[in-house]
Amino acid sequence: MSPSLYRVGDQGPAVREIRSRLHRLGFIPEQSTGDESFDGNLDRAVRAFQQQRGLIVDGVVGRNTYRVLDEARWQLGDRLLVHSPANPLSGDDVVDLQRRLQSFGVGPVDGIFGEMTEGALREFQRSVGLPPDGTCGPATFKALAKRDPVASSDGDAAAGGKQMRRGGNRPVAKIVVIDPGHGETGVGRPGGGFGEADLTFDLARRIEGRLGATGAQAFLTRNRSSAYLDQVSRAEFANRTDAHLCVSLNVDASPNPDANGVATFYYGSDTHGVHSEIGERFAGLVHREIVARTDLTDCRVHAKTWDLLRWTHMPTVLVNIGYATNRRDAARLADPAFRDTIAEAVVVATRRVYLPPELDQQTGVMHLDGLTDQDLAG
Repeated sequence: MSPSLYRVGDQGPAVREIRSRLHRLGFIPEQSTGDESFDGNLDRAVRAFQQQRGLIVDGVVGRNTYRVLDEARWQLGDRLLVHSPANPLSGDDVVDLQRRLQSFGVGPVDGIFGEMTEGALREFQRSVGLPPDGTCGPATFKALAKRDPVASSDGDAAAGGKQMRRGGNRPVAKIVVIDPGHGETGVGRPGGGFGEADLTFDLARRIEGRLGATGAQAFLTRNRSSAYLDQVSRAEFANRTDAHLCVSLNVDASPNPDANGVATFYYGSDTHGVHSEIGERFAGLVHREIVARTDLTDCRVHAKTWDLLRWTHMPTVLVNIGYATNRRDAARLADPAFRDTIAEAVVVATRRVYLPPELDQQTGVMHLDGLTDQDLAG
């Protein structure tokens, strides 16, 4: 099936396949799986699946939802698992494998069969007397069946902690990737002539300048005139920089003009019982600094499985800073002084991740110009 957009009102074999996959996952009754119409019942099933899997709950089966539907069909033992750098395998079977290999340094439980998963698999194979070929086949499946999956984020915390500690505790040694979000057509005009792409790029440049002034190094995932890049491409860019942290800046939109506020997201999946502990901490710092310094409505911090959060190797947060479709939020975002406030909140949060407890301060009170050279040295 081509991963196009499918929604209420569509018909055809692709819709029938969506129904079939949701049936196998327990979201659709068996008697309706041959139906080729995307009706209200299928819409509810899609939304329930999206909610369970940490996706955007919109009832639309696009590329991301279809990808997760495809990944959800695999169970450990259904297929041979091997590391393929050009086209890494992903799926629920990889999640299960990673959870069974937690004690072997598998890294983040993200459902992607990468180098760390392959290395952990080799270590496991050595430990049970199997050839350490890094391939998960019948003999390895049999040995793995004796190990219970671990529903924890210890492996993720260890991997993320190692990434964050590179260069010591000195804030000046850190590298931060700033991702100015931009939809294919933007999400409206918040005011002052800004669309999402322009506004988030302006905000990213304000953050970049402040990070540079504190001695940190910042990379932007795009320039002002870049063509649209999907989340995986932006994650790959962030990974190539070997950064310590990544912040994605976005402006939300809604058919309801009353929808407003700021929400922050980190990688996590309730379905698989895993999440990024360091990502959650970083998201909390960013979110609380913004809420404390502005009058934006607090829409909380949430775990999601979006591609940017999942594919980045460093702790990553995605911030939806207000709604372009809300008059009050749009007016605030159009104000350069307000964007300065957001920029300082984000930079302070990136620094608080590394500051020792004796130098940390209460949320909302730390200012960059108040930090001494000794503070910057950590």
